[in-house]
Amino acid sequence: MTDNSTIKAFSSAGVTTVDLVVIVIYLLLCLATGIWATWRTQRGSISGYFLAGRDMIWVTIGASLFASNIGSGSFVGLAGTGAANGIAVASYELNGLFCLLLLGWLFVPVYIASGVFTLPEYLKKRFGGQRLQVYMSVLSLIIYVFTKISVDMYAGSIFIQQAVGWDLYTGVIVLLAISAIYTISGGLKAVIYTDTLQTVIMVAGAIVLMVLAFIKVGGLEKIYVLYPEALPTPLIDNSTCGHPTDEAFHLLRDAVTGDIPWPGNVFGISILSCWYFCSDQVLVQRSLAAKNMHHVKGGSILAAYLKILPLFTTVFPGMISRILYTDQIACVDPAVCKIVCDNEAGCTNIAYPKLVVELMPEGLRGLMLAAMMAALMSSLTSVFNSSSTIFTMDIWKRIRAGASDGELLVVGRIFIIALVVISIIWIPVLQASQGGQLFNYIQSVTGYLAPPVLSLFLLAMLWKRTNEKGAFWGSICGLIVGLVRMGLDFGYGSPKCGEEDTRPSVISKVHFLHFTIFLFFFSMIVTIVVSLVTKPVDEKHLIRLTWWSRHSTLTREPYPEEILWEEKSERLKASQALKKGTTGEIPTWRKVVYMICGYEKPKEITRTEEEKLEQIRLLTHIKEDPNWKLFVNLNALLLMCIGIFMWSFFA
Repeated sequence: MTDNSTIKAFSSAGVTTVDLVVIVIYLLLCLATGIWATWRTQRGSISGYFLAGRDMIWVTIGASLFASNIGSGSFVGLAGTGAANGIAVASYELNGLFCLLLLGWLFVPVYIASGVFTLPEYLKKRFGGQRLQVYMSVLSLIIYVFTKISVDMYAGSIFIQQAVGWDLYTGVIVLLAISAIYTISGGLKAVIYTDTLQTVIMVAGAIVLMVLAFIKVGGLEKIYVLYPEALPTPLIDNSTCGHPTDEAFHLLRDAVTGDIPWPGNVFGISILSCWYFCSDQVLVQRSLAAKNMHHVKGGSILAAYLKILPLFTTVFPGMISRILYTDQIACVDPAVCKIVCDNEAGCTNIAYPKLVVELMPEGLRGLMLAAMMAALMSSLTSVFNSSSTIFTMDIWKRIRAGASDGELLVVGRIFIIALVVISIIWIPVLQASQGGQLFNYIQSVTGYLAPPVLSLFLLAMLWKRTNEKGAFWGSICGLIVGLVRMGLDFGYGSPKCGEEDTRPSVISKVHFLHFTIFLFFFSMIVTIVVSLVTKPVDEKHLIRLTWWSRHSTLTREPYPEEILWEEKSERLKASQALKKGTTGEIPTWRKVVYMICGYEKPKEITRTEEEKLEQIRLLTHIKEDPNWKLFVNLNALLLMCIGIFMWSFFA
């Protein structure tokens, strides 16, 4: 580990007292917002804690979608890959614009109509049985540890290390402590409200830095001239390492030799983005918390407009950082890189932090540090809440069928702590992966695990003939193939600059985005074939669970195993209530645990069957006012035109 004095030797600026005051004020404001939201949350209610009582409006939904997506991993990763290879990495953001519209218009109406809390729960209702629900729950948690929590903690540590010279883990632990207070106690509502505050901070800080960076380099035209000339010294003999690609200013690149080949860009990135926004619990959970469909779509539209920004606020500044600090950002000699950023694989990941520390004036530097902390905290809190939801509702309830609401809420909070520990252990593994480019690491792991998931959800919603056997074997076969490729990738690692690439052709010649396309269609074909040769699902079980039946007013008939499970759960709850006695006195130790975890016992409310049915109807209501429907549809059309223009201009 490089000591602090060595790190500071590469920075002419430091964090001043004014910067620290700005950071402290921000953190206190963020903490106050989280605590305020916590007290407004129905903390004794499953719906209140995990879905914010389903009363969020479009502004908070859109801000939370954006803040959850653009975390510190994105700031560091997008800018770092931009510094290394140019603007093609912005394709992830521009594709995300269209996928956010798919979220609001195609996927969420089905999720809400089905009345579920989590996506694994949707699979259980759609197909019956338990194995798909458990499989998806475990896979989601694995993906969160490998591509979200550990990545954001690592990215945050890079920024803090470059800015203030703290040890890799010290700053992260401080931020984790603050994030955990309101996430563990307040649930999704606290997360969404703080996300809204953090979005304002992130966007404002990023725009300020973008303006300063463009002024420093001399404008956009200067980037086109100077970026190809940003060659580090020393270069490695007889090697093109450190030379910017000739396609640096193109989104669409050569299908074979391009670092992001155009088939992978158009189709592979679309698959990854669609999975991320439409079938990943972290993002979908925000939309499930909306008041109604107008707010769902309005939130998607706001987040999609914000997705236009990262190309200009993150990717181009990353390229400017390479121009201004070429020998450090673009270093190719492992010995030099080790000194600069403590990573022999490369130092492009410090492009954005370096820019902040060097360019931001006193006070504004503190604002940008606060913005990066906001990015880290918003991403972590989002994943924490969604992970605890999945573990509690889809795994713990399988283990403890008669678990009370109090037990579920406490278990969900405790699980967050376990996730943090596992993620910290994984950080050293990702440091040297994918040539030191953090964003490539995130996308490659996602490309090995996510395509079968998207294939499953699309078929579940759009093809009623899909059955449980087809869905399960399609998912398992896709997972096995993806894990084999991921194991080979991490097993062989990425060759350092100047080293001969001795990896098998399936890794060295097949880009991970091309593999993503193959894996998606492979899983889909297996699912279709197995479904066709096995018994179809009776349509009485599919009411309001597919796109075609989402508006149905008929009553869905549960699968037999669903009924048996509910009966078992009710019997266990009744048995536990009997053991407590008629007074319902809670043991002292449990009162202490509830107080620490912020759980308040729900008030007993007696409802008639008619009132229960009305509550279910309100939670699954997806009808829209014609005027608002026209308004959001026109906005969606405008967004698609903007997206098409951006692709055409930079392609």
